[in-house]
Amino acid sequence: MSRTDVFVHPSAVVHDEAAIGAGTRIWDWSKVREKSRIGAGCNIGQSCYIDIGAVIGDRCKIQNGVSVYHGVTIGDDVFVGPNAVFTNDLVPRAFNTEWKITETRVGNGASIGANATIRCGITLGDYAMVAAGAVVTKDVPTHGLVMGNPAKLVDYVSRSGKRLDWDMSQSPPSADALAG
Repeated sequence: MSRTDVFVHPSAVVHDEAAIGAGTRIWDWSKVREKSRIGAGCNIGQSCYIDIGAVIGDRCKIQNGVSVYHGVTIGDDVFVGPNAVFTNDLVPRAFNTEWKITETRVGNGASIGANATIRCGITLGDYAMVAAGAVVTKDVPTHGLVMGNPAKLVDYVSRSGKRLDWDMSQSPPSADALAG
């Protein structure tokens, strides 16, 4: 892979077996491990860690201090706020040598606020929005807005991220309502 079409800060470490898309920028003190995949046009902020086999789609913004662990797949056009946390082990124990990766999926266009925690084994739907500081322990539907600890579905957002002020006692909004 040619790295002439990407920017890698001199203090960043990018493994030769990492696939990095054209136009991507990887900033200071970040580390990108082997067999990880970062799409085109991404921005990987300062002090990020992209683990073995992690997948990040095109045009994503991964802000400072984010770790994307093995088993995490992030779609296209996703925003991950500073110091957001992903996990990949449902039963973490230092002495467990037989631990199992539990996969997490983040849909296209989703946004994750600063300091949010995303428990492994869940799916964030396309264009879902996670509020800053939320602790997400369950799947989030497409266009769903979650907040709190534990995170609860409180509303829906349009494709552009505008809150719909949806009556949550009703069925989820139609595609037309979500298009804005």
